[in-house]
Amino acid sequence: MQGEGVKIRLFIAINFNEEVIDKIFRIQSKLKRYAVKGNFTRKENFHLTLVFIGETDNLAAVKGVMDRISADPFTITIAGLGKFKRRGGDIYWLGIDRTKELTDLYSQISSELYSLGFDIEKREYKPHLTLGREVILQRNFDEKTFSEKLSPISMEVSRISLMKSERINGKLTYTEIYYKQL
Repeated sequence: MQGEGVKIRLFIAINFNEEVIDKIFRIQSKLKRYAVKGNFTRKENFHLTLVFIGETDNLAAVKGVMDRISADPFTITIAGLGKFKRRGGDIYWLGIDRTKELTDLYSQISSELYSLGFDIEKREYKPHLTLGREVILQRNFDEKTFSEKLSPISMEVSRISLMKSERINGKLTYTEIYYKQL
């Protein structure tokens, strides 16, 4: 793969509107009340990763893939609390319904990038929104009841975003550097 210069850490994502971000933040705040410890996602970093690209200097190729995407706007629904078990604290997340439209979009992007030589993970797509990492909750936390009380959050997706990931003043910061309207 021919490069353009400086490598940057990239991923393609669906960003949420302010109303959805506020709802997610309220859920996260309720969860935090039960936390003994944890590294919680900053409100401005809430997103749904479609494809993680990693370090690359080939920005033009990624933009080209995004430009070739053929998809119509569709609706996603955020519902249910889940976790990935980890030593030292779990990753807590909100689930995203795996619709055909979302799965097709993921498949298009990952296949195109893979065919261009990008090192894209070849595993089942499990859409989720990370609330926190290394989270340890109080023993009395009832995950099932907490999850059942959450109201589903729906949003129309009409664009995908190319995001740069970097640390600025010690804070993980995601910045949209390109987008594609659906």
